[in-house]
Amino acid sequence: MGLQQLLDDLLGRDLPIAVECYDGSRVGPIDAPATVRIKNPEAIHRLVTGRGRELAFGRAYVAGEIDIEGDIFSVIALRERVAKPTLNVAMLRNAAAQLGVTNFRALTRLRPPEPPPEEVRLHGRLHGKSRDAAAISAHYDVSNRFYELFLGPSMTYSCAVFEHEDDSLDRAQWSKYDLICRKLDLREGARLLDIGCGWGGMVLHAARNYGVQAVGVTISREQYELARKRIADAGLNDRVEIRLQDYRDVHDGPFDAISSIGMFEHVGERRLATYMGQAMRLLAPRGRFLNHAITRPHGEARMDPDGFVNRYVFPDGELLELGQIIRAMHTAGFEVRHAETLREHYERTLRSWVANLENRWDEAVAEVGEARARVWRLYMAGSAIAFATNDIQVQQVLAVRPDGGKSGMSLRPDW
Repeated sequence: MGLQQLLDDLLGRDLPIAVECYDGSRVGPIDAPATVRIKNPEAIHRLVTGRGRELAFGRAYVAGEIDIEGDIFSVIALRERVAKPTLNVAMLRNAAAQLGVTNFRALTRLRPPEPPPEEVRLHGRLHGKSRDAAAISAHYDVSNRFYELFLGPSMTYSCAVFEHEDDSLDRAQWSKYDLICRKLDLREGARLLDIGCGWGGMVLHAARNYGVQAVGVTISREQYELARKRIADAGLNDRVEIRLQDYRDVHDGPFDAISSIGMFEHVGERRLATYMGQAMRLLAPRGRFLNHAITRPHGEARMDPDGFVNRYVFPDGELLELGQIIRAMHTAGFEVRHAETLREHYERTLRSWVANLENRWDEAVAEVGEARARVWRLYMAGSAIAFATNDIQVQQVLAVRPDGGKSGMSLRPDW
């Protein structure tokens, strides 16, 4: 047997995409929407000896041992089919032969190649301030220019809201911010705290369009520096303050409204009560709090420690269920008034980001290197498929700090 037989056994001949190996073997249709190219024996080595197929494939792709040409979404859509292939003795012997291992038993002791250096390793207490800062830095302190290449001028790294079928990404991000401003009932002179402010998109929108006094906090130095520049360029230094500060260290409430957009995934289940309690303490009576976060419809909060996303993208990231979020809000003293899912919107947002990255691929590689650009292409495409299949969701939950039983809200939603 050779690689052709191994491909046939693992993937079958009815594969909707093409897979080609360095020895010329191939499966899949001629006019396939995508082609996976296995470029060298190191890729086979990773796939056979890796602890998990998803992580092994991701490592091989980041290392350049595997290429994905064409529609990457059609490749990732097959993840369930190839995630846990059955390797019988004959297939393992064949794989061993391809790796130059003549003793079959030696294959079981063969260690996988070292992971690419882009893999993140953190130390310290889980969700302690120093470890959280390291996790955030690993993901966000990459290159502001790199993020701009796929996020676009809005520099918004969270789910957009597409109000119309033909909305551009920038228009949809504007709509998202405006929806949140209306849900928070922002008005001239109100004081807003944006937890995890990123590059300042929310505070910019709220100050420009609603006349608020805003504070944005982030623990990413790259985000902090660019957000401050954007505020200054917009002439809003008198209305907006950007701080390099952990949300746990904010003590200058009260705020009339608090937003948290795409930051909650970094909080962690063990810090859930701390997070909600801090928001409650900082919010004025009848003030509103909007939490916009990726959630998990079921299962464990922590991401698979051997999953690609945990190792390369969001180390220590945790996705909670909607019910957990609402229960934690109630426990902290909030009254939850509204919840809305934007799952389909995030799939479309991510597909736009992937298209932007692919269209400016050479610039992205020049900015951060090919391996890191590959990490983002793979994770964003994979996330789009996960939202499409309801493996993950995104929820906006609006809560109010009641004042003696009074919410200050209208009888029906007014946004």
